[in-house]
Amino acid sequence: MNTAEFIQIRKFIVKLGKMLHKYGTPAFRLEAYLTEVATYLGVHASFISTPTSLTFVIWSDKHEDEYTHAARLQPGDLDMNALSLTDELASSLLAGKLTLADADARLSEIDAMPSLYGKWITGGAFGLSTGAFAMLMGASWPEILWSGLLGLVAYLWTLWSMRSKRVHLMLEPVTAFFAGVLACAISRYLDPGINIPLIVLSSVIVFVPGLALTMGLAELSSRNMVSGTARVMDALMQLFKLYFGAFLGVSVGFSIFGENVYRPAESLPYWATWLSVFLLCIALVAIFRTRLKHLPWAMASAFIAYSATAWSSEYLDQGLGAFVGAFALGVFANAFTRIVNQPSTIVAMHGLIVLVPGSKTYIGLNSFISGQDFVQADHVGQEVFLIFMSLVAGLIFANVVMPTKKAL
Repeated sequence: MNTAEFIQIRKFIVKLGKMLHKYGTPAFRLEAYLTEVATYLGVHASFISTPTSLTFVIWSDKHEDEYTHAARLQPGDLDMNALSLTDELASSLLAGKLTLADADARLSEIDAMPSLYGKWITGGAFGLSTGAFAMLMGASWPEILWSGLLGLVAYLWTLWSMRSKRVHLMLEPVTAFFAGVLACAISRYLDPGINIPLIVLSSVIVFVPGLALTMGLAELSSRNMVSGTARVMDALMQLFKLYFGAFLGVSVGFSIFGENVYRPAESLPYWATWLSVFLLCIALVAIFRTRLKHLPWAMASAFIAYSATAWSSEYLDQGLGAFVGAFALGVFANAFTRIVNQPSTIVAMHGLIVLVPGSKTYIGLNSFISGQDFVQADHVGQEVFLIFMSLVAGLIFANVVMPTKKAL
């Protein structure tokens, strides 16, 4: 391998690694995937990935050339469309269908691509996901409507945060604060007796870091200690900021508009639970920027995860039911990889969100601080830990039973 070829290879690997990090790829998957690519390209490499940094060490077979690159990066956001296209590009390169120069140019095009769905559809997805989550939590029809409207307000704050660095730094607590104040105003003037804490939780559910906590624990279980610890701590800080903003907003709202006396509404019919899973998954397609050709797989993953959990919960504890759901989800996601030749992450994320570990954590934090439960949840603190461990264990067992063909 001559020096010019080595330089071209390591430039491509560095760009590929930064893009996969940007799209929210967990450390253990990112490092394994880059190692596979480097091996196919005929170089040796070692990688260290954390949520805020990425280090590359690349060398040729006999150490004629050696290269080290360290980059300080922002934590990535999930972008299933870009992840899918990047994986297809890497597969074409390794199959000899693309040259390195063509692949490098295509990577730049993918990185510059806007969202598939635009601002209007994504905003509607925010409102739909918050309303669907409220439905999943057993809210009444008016509470579902208010949750959806406040979800649209949360999306407006998200758009503002893209233009303002100060708003971006305070996005979670500010969004939760205004959701709390507006929920109190709705209770005072429009709909007395609503479940304010549940509406506030539903309106900010997109920001609740249940998925990040699960990913962090998965990284810890794979012995990625630095990345896993950093991701877990970052998720916990997000959770604390959300709760403080909601607590402050409700307190200010009560002082301005008066206390709210919650009056439980009539329970929704059983079919509403399955409708909420369907609507939540549809909304996540736009929020995660999933390609339309993967929509049936994403829908199937959500229903498989939820139905397996619901069925097993009749015979096991709820936390262990999450293990069965995660196991079924993992097997399905790995089967998706074998059939479609795409990263399992594309469909696995939809199923994990439906298992709602993040809301359990938020409810547990509310119970710990205030001593009050706003939904029926006995022993929620124990369930939070058991659910997270069950999710990670279920995915690990699924990888043993149905090994994935791809590192992603």
